[in-house]
Amino acid sequence: MDKQTQIELEAAAFRRLRQHLMEDRTDVQNIDMMNLTGFCRNCLSRWYQEAANERGIEMGKSEARESFYGMTMDEWKAKYQSDASTEKQAAFKTAFEENVGRKPE
Repeated sequence: MDKQTQIELEAAAFRRLRQHLMEDRTDVQNIDMMNLTGFCRNCLSRWYQEAANERGIEMGKSEARESFYGMTMDEWKAKYQSDASTEKQAAFKTAFEENVGRKPE
């Protein structure tokens, strides 16, 4: 397979993953994804931002999230996010540190 075809297939797979997470499975909470898989929608938006920045495209965290989510984080949270239990929040802290790193204090 040539490089361009590989890039196009990878981009198509990414778009399908985004559609699945943003349209088909809005019921799945980010905290559950992070606790089970070590990444969530916010991670995907951050990786998108990092890829843009590496290519000289200025993009901040909010802009990347809005681009990935198709709406602001406030809109997403109001529509789809539910409160997480204390247990889920504790598991998230561990998952975040293991997969992303420690948050600055």
